[in-house]
Amino acid sequence: MSQINRKQLADGVFFSSVRDGRFKTMKISANIIVPLSADTAAANALLCDVLSHSCKAYPDFTALSKKLCSLYGADLSAFVRKVGDHQLIALSAMGLDDRYTLNGESVAQELSRLLCSVIFEPNLSDGVFVEENVEQERRQLLDSIDAEYNDKRLYAIAQLIKHMCAKETYGIKRYGSAQQVREVTPQDLTNAWKNLLKTAIFEIVYVGDSAPDKAQAVFSEAFGNIDRAPAAADTQIIRTANSVNTVTEEINVAQAKLVMGFRAGTALPEKEADAAALMCAILGGTANSKLFCNVREKQSLCYYCASRYDKHKGIMLIDSGVQTENIDKLKAGILKEIEDMKNGVITDFEMDATKRAMINSFYSSNDTVGGIEAWYTAQLFDGGFTTIEEMAARIGAVTKEQVIAAANKLTLDTVYVLKNSEG
Repeated sequence: MSQINRKQLADGVFFSSVRDGRFKTMKISANIIVPLSADTAAANALLCDVLSHSCKAYPDFTALSKKLCSLYGADLSAFVRKVGDHQLIALSAMGLDDRYTLNGESVAQELSRLLCSVIFEPNLSDGVFVEENVEQERRQLLDSIDAEYNDKRLYAIAQLIKHMCAKETYGIKRYGSAQQVREVTPQDLTNAWKNLLKTAIFEIVYVGDSAPDKAQAVFSEAFGNIDRAPAAADTQIIRTANSVNTVTEEINVAQAKLVMGFRAGTALPEKEADAAALMCAILGGTANSKLFCNVREKQSLCYYCASRYDKHKGIMLIDSGVQTENIDKLKAGILKEIEDMKNGVITDFEMDATKRAMINSFYSSNDTVGGIEAWYTAQLFDGGFTTIEEMAARIGAVTKEQVIAAANKLTLDTVYVLKNSEG
């Protein structure tokens, strides 16, 4: 994988580029990073949608779509996610690489200008966002929130995090709450936008075969005269759980959910995070994992059972779908697998097969422009960038003793059960 080249354009503004000649397309993403806050999460999430559908030069989605079509069918997308105690608003544009244009025009330059227009020159009326546009995007965002509730697996995981991290910033959802989304006014949205321009950290990531100079120049000029005071935030890491909190919720569901939250005892940038990630994958991250082979297949205690490690927050979650009468058996089965790992019950096959699965997943991200961009964007909070080859070598070097040590750091914090209210 090609190395990433990183430059600082302004205070809290960075431009990172990757050159790769295998593809006919390029991608530019503007990642806007702010501290996660209950007061601003909903407005920022709604702002992301509003910005991505119009701007001053293209005041409605139809005009914006025509502009994108004129750039060889380019695409503009946006999303909001939570990384540790940060909220990340991503605005991305993908289009034809400059070397394939018919008349030598620079699509990268035009898409960079379009992204800057979306960010710096939104569609305003009398200095505030257009109420009609705000209402339209509000409905869409509320529909997305409802969709998460209807997906009971996502809902159960969100509820576990809500209760486990109730006194931590991480317990705030990436879009705040539905009620907060309903209460955001156009003026609130305007204030949120101005606050982002002044206080957010901007990470621009470019991936393509052509030189990034033209795209970089556009962003340099756009940020050149902005008065900024970037706000940084550190993610709170709680290393151990002193007690186990059990939460049970009853609603009308066809399949019960069991989600268990553990404090992992380590998080980035600590080196032990690699061992924690491998430990989590051996436990429940692949088709050869202990939870899949033993708890699901051999004991038939659940419909699915998977583990995931949040390397930025230092927590591990295990979520499963289960018949209500098997909840206690499943919980005991999961804890037994963890206890076995703590006692060194890890085979050479489990170590080797899991390492291969993880490394293969790394390399699969190198097959598309979007995958490469996502690989490096995911590392914006890691304290530095690592290539696939470097990450593969790090995982390959993790020993069984280090995995056992990582397992022994696990402490159960919260157990969340979602079951049918009708029994």
